Amino acid sequence: MNNAPAAPTRSRGRPRGNPPIRESLVAAARELFLERGYRATTLRAVAGAAGVDPALIAYHFGSKKGLFADVMQFQCANALSVDEVLGGDPATLPGRLIDAVTGLWEDADFRRLSTRGETAAEVVREYLEQELLRPLVEFLGGPDATARATAVVTVLGGIIYTRYLNPLPTPAALTPAETRAALTPAVRAALAPRRR
Repeated sequence: MNNAPAAPTRSRGRPRGNPPIRESLVAAARELFLERGYRATTLRAVAGAAGVDPALIAYHFGSKKGLFADVMQFQCANALSVDEVLGGDPATLPGRLIDAVTGLWEDADFRRLSTRGETAAEVVREYLEQELLRPLVEFLGGPDATARATAVVTVLGGIIYTRYLNPLPTPAALTPAETRAALTPAVRAALAPRRR
């Protein structure tokens, strides 16, 4: 007769006590995507690391691609906190915008995640559109707010593309501080109200 205590088994469905499941799945997935890469990370492994049933990934994110998008969105939101960037002295807003973008992309973990192909590019595009452009339009206000915000996001997108995604030698060689010094006038000009 075996008197050894039974190993605890994970019950199906939601864990007891209603822990923050989405957050634990995103945290577990982030670690596994960084460690193994997108292709080698399985939903079963993520669920196991988070201590939940794999069906909860489909419930919360729809798919592995949806989970990866949430991981990327979380990284973007942490670095490009719009409230923090838009709050403060309007005179220093251009530099804060550039610092937020370079700070995000200089992060080694984010760079590793962002090399995961088209899914990462889609998430970055969506973040720039939904989480940066729209709040910037609201922040600027006025009849030309959309044009001004679009110009700013275009400059910031240019930084991302020419320094990180498809680096050109000269922009990629600049430090973040040099990038800020070189491009602050362009962002300031983009933010300026248009003359009628």
